Amino acid sequence: MQSFSLMNPVLQALLATLFTWGVTALGAAPVFFAKSINQKLMDGLLGMAAGVMIAASYWSLLAPAIEMSHGSWIPATTGFIGGGAFLYVLDKILPHLHPGMAMKDAEGIHTGWQRSVLLVLAITLHNIPEGLAVGVAFGAVAANINGASLGGAIALAVGIGIQNFPEGTAVAMPLRREGLSRFKSFWYGQLSGAVEPMAGVLGAWAVITMRPILPYALAFAAGAMIFVCVEELIPEAQRKGNTDFATLGAIFGFAIMMTLDVALG
Repeated sequence: MQSFSLMNPVLQALLATLFTWGVTALGAAPVFFAKSINQKLMDGLLGMAAGVMIAASYWSLLAPAIEMSHGSWIPATTGFIGGGAFLYVLDKILPHLHPGMAMKDAEGIHTGWQRSVLLVLAITLHNIPEGLAVGVAFGAVAANINGASLGGAIALAVGIGIQNFPEGTAVAMPLRREGLSRFKSFWYGQLSGAVEPMAGVLGAWAVITMRPILPYALAFAAGAMIFVCVEELIPEAQRKGNTDFATLGAIFGFAIMMTLDVALG
């Protein structure tokens, strides 16, 4: 822990997001042993992922952004709306397909890309704000911002890692059921997390070199994550009718992230 704290914050962000990518790969690994996962369990895990992201959006991102704005609502509000707007535009442009949906329901610009590529891109949409959030959190620590701590940044990375597990499964399992090999299903499942290290490094570098944007960047990541939760994770968790189980999963996920942030931050 001490050696980690002495590292360059960009390197810290890289290592943290490599961890979150690794958990995505771990979530894809069950395809080596099975072709499907219990739907009720999957919906509960997706609900948990949403709960973790909602809690992280406030405890690890919005609360520090508000604190460092010294009573001004402008940075947090502007950044939050900007993050949601960015994901909205990306959602409309980037071709992607949510697990369990037919090819005709693919979103974004119409392409002839394979189903496997579109499934990976759907989860990649989730991972861009997650990687950015982790990077910005480590950048805030390096900038000596009040309310930002190394423990809090690590807690955020752990929380993001936890909720990445079902995302890896959500990509890999449908591909395995459709006849892809175990290795290809795993490869595509873990590939969806590859964007996180890139986004994490970019986020850490940006806030270190341009400190005045930090509260905007924190709130931006929060807005993007909330968009993902409301637009994709929560509807997906409830789509099969396991609403109570998915809701309890969200409550549990929120409690996990809140506990991590308070205990480590």
